[in-house]
Amino acid sequence: MSDPNQRLIAWQIKTDTGRMKETLDSLPPEMLKHYKAAAASLCEMETKARQTLDTAGVHAIMYVPYLSYARQLYKLSRQQGISGESFALAASVLLSKWAARGLDPDVLVAIRTDVFDIAPPTP
Repeated sequence: MSDPNQRLIAWQIKTDTGRMKETLDSLPPEMLKHYKAAAASLCEMETKARQTLDTAGVHAIMYVPYLSYARQLYKLSRQQGISGESFALAASVLLSKWAARGLDPDVLVAIRTDVFDIAPPTP
């Protein structure tokens, strides 16, 4: 075990408030840039999903669950970094989940293909 005094000195250096403030002050511009890009991407996806729902003739009151499905697909595609057949299988599971909740499977398929360009999984 190392010397307790050395640990205390290292902890004091690490928790120096001036150093921490400099680090935190340098983060917001980069964070803002990433947030703006993510928000723009999410808004674009939701706009496409709304257009697909409008084309399918879905009543506006039913947009909420369909948009929740679209957001879950978005999360899969962006945050978890899966693609290809794995993404198609995960999208198929989500489709089954939301269809079991009473949503129209044809509309869910339209969102999957038109908004996210995901093909159905191969059998």
